[in-house]
Amino acid sequence: MKKDRSLTEHVPTVRLHLWLDTDDGLFFGTGRALLLERIEKHGSLKKAAEELGMSYRAAWGKIKQSEKILGFELITRNSRRGGYELTDFGRLVRDRFVLWFNEVEKTALAKATEIFPWDVQGYRGNVAKEEEAAAGDVPDTGPAATADES
Repeated sequence: MKKDRSLTEHVPTVRLHLWLDTDDGLFFGTGRALLLERIEKHGSLKKAAEELGMSYRAAWGKIKQSEKILGFELITRNSRRGGYELTDFGRLVRDRFVLWFNEVEKTALAKATEIFPWDVQGYRGNVAKEEEAAAGDVPDTGPAATADES
């Protein structure tokens, strides 16, 4: 399909809100993935929450809700230096969620490029052009949302 380049100055952005829930509520989404990423980065739930613009209590509640539904701990106390670190399961859930998000976004960008008569971009500004989508080379952007979304 011939692309309409008249939108070149304003390339539409594909945004996705993905999460997993049960009848007991949301248990994992972009916000929790970001929270776990920041806990791993800082070794601190407090610093992770601050960086994401949320209260310690809200961050703690999100982690505990996920742990309750999943039946596994996502974080544990770091006995050597205080603070928190991800459990192996927490790292696995985060990594698998990011992988799933990337695959869904890649497919969404490819489909948007196929369907719409203009270029589109992922949340982080990666433009998905027709030839990239056709080759399956849509950029890998990862979850990009604020932590309060999930």
